Amino acid sequence: MAMILVVDDEPLQRDILTRILSDAGYEAHAADSGEEALEMARAMNPDVILTDLKMKRINGIELMERLKSENGFSMPAIIIMTAFGSVSSAVEAMKKGAFDYISKPLEKEMVLLTVKRAVNMVDILKKNRELQSVLYNKFGIEGIVGGSRWVKDVINLVKKVNDSPVTVLVLGESGTGKELVARAIHYSGTRSTKPFTAINCASIPESLLESELFGYEPGAFTGAGARRTGLFEASNGGTVFLDEIGDLPPSIQSKILRVLQEKELRRLGGRETIKVDVKIIAATNKDLEKEIKNGRFREDLYYRLRIVTIELPPLRERKEDIPALVGYFLEKYNKEFGRRIKRVNESVLRAFADYHWPGNVRQLEAVVERAVLICDTDTITPGDIKGELKSGKGGSGIDIEIPEEGIVLEELEQELLRKAMAKAGGVASRAAKLLGMSYKTFWYRWEKLSVQNPSPNKEEVP
Repeated sequence: MAMILVVDDEPLQRDILTRILSDAGYEAHAADSGEEALEMARAMNPDVILTDLKMKRINGIELMERLKSENGFSMPAIIIMTAFGSVSSAVEAMKKGAFDYISKPLEKEMVLLTVKRAVNMVDILKKNRELQSVLYNKFGIEGIVGGSRWVKDVINLVKKVNDSPVTVLVLGESGTGKELVARAIHYSGTRSTKPFTAINCASIPESLLESELFGYEPGAFTGAGARRTGLFEASNGGTVFLDEIGDLPPSIQSKILRVLQEKELRRLGGRETIKVDVKIIAATNKDLEKEIKNGRFREDLYYRLRIVTIELPPLRERKEDIPALVGYFLEKYNKEFGRRIKRVNESVLRAFADYHWPGNVRQLEAVVERAVLICDTDTITPGDIKGELKSGKGGSGIDIEIPEEGIVLEELEQELLRKAMAKAGGVASRAAKLLGMSYKTFWYRWEKLSVQNPSPNKEEVP
């Protein structure tokens, strides 16, 4: 139920309006002066204020300006009531931020119609603020989870560039969170209410990519029957995230460069130059300097993109963030699936810490998502992640089966060490390399766990 505050120094007018609004289903309150209205607005936070223009001491416009200085964008919608001869003053009030005005003598239908429109507008603004809060919590700086030095450095960079027009280049392996960082930059800055458009340059055929990005005019090519706005133009005022920019065709690279340098573009088949204001964030897992040497990427575009570079390390290099990430995903999928999983077994966390994560954070999220879905108790155990921690590209190439129950972590680690040693032909240094450990760490774990068969060959020690 929307709350309406009626402000009028004429008791009869005030009472009639309050009764009309109450009968229409609103929660109506009344104030007999601008001073009382200020106090009630501070205490009650009404959705709409219906105020007379001319009152002693604090008039309707002064009331609106005082509320605006105190509440900013969250202030109520103001409707000014004025006599016919003061319409010009009411129009001036609208220029200063009033929602609308109603001329006296008041008509019941007009009052209710104007109040309804104001309530609808306030409702839309509230939902928009709620959506922005959800987006910020999901994609804003708080969405970058962990306490490692890397996380702190990234958050610091995001804060420095979120309100800057400079381009940002995000580098990292697949699954490290490049789009998450791009969204954090957008949703924590002043462009957060404008569009965020993500484009995967590798997934759109070259024949379609140009028209998708820049739009086209009628007749630009066969089948172009009507004008179409491109993604850059549609994202004006916001952010365009160009993912996998290393796969951008050379024919498109020059046009992207023009958007960066001149802040303008032309639709396909068009002659008109269109100005655009977009923040460009690019990302790739390719070595762009190598691509430049091989003639596949423009050097001038590379230097325009990398004004600020954010490098995301693979998860295997920041394993101290795994517990925080697991907790974050656990809470996320508890809400999504309606589950109440409270914790993750310590042996599971140890297995996560020992794993090489070829799919990085994206793979970890998928493992936790599945575990939350299939877990039958309030604790995720090794049985809930059975078969998930498989070897992959860049890993050790050693598969370890996790039994449904009765797992002892030390036995699992012993088996892993034995298999690594067997695969390395009994050479400890090679086994350590397979597992991504230093030789000293491997040998320490071997002796601590009293692993036997096969006996380690110490001859090849770095």
